[in-house]
Amino acid sequence: MNRTPLFPADTGVRPEAPTGTGIRPASRSAAGPVPVPVPAAVRFRAACPDCRGRFELAAAALRLAIGATRRTTFYTFTCPECGASVRKPAGERIIELLTGGGVRTLRLHTAL
Repeated sequence: MNRTPLFPADTGVRPEAPTGTGIRPASRSAAGPVPVPVPAAVRFRAACPDCRGRFELAAAALRLAIGATRRTTFYTFTCPECGASVRKPAGERIIELLTGGGVRTLRLHTAL
């Protein structure tokens, strides 16, 4: 396993995102993951179960919800052809593809 850091931890200096990537720098006090650039041209193939239309959607047109079970893990979009609201289950591979492509993700939590 490669343990090379993405930026030198001892200097506290973080590299800035290249201009035109659409990535905003995280606040300096945030201790979260470093943003990964996603090409703006990422498109996902989808189909509508209502009108049976097939089309491509940009990442911004999709939403992913990750819940505690298979039933509560799904992605949604609005069909550009008929306007229907579509909800489809998302398995591990779909989650990987959507998150890697820059789709907004909502993590659902169960009440304790």
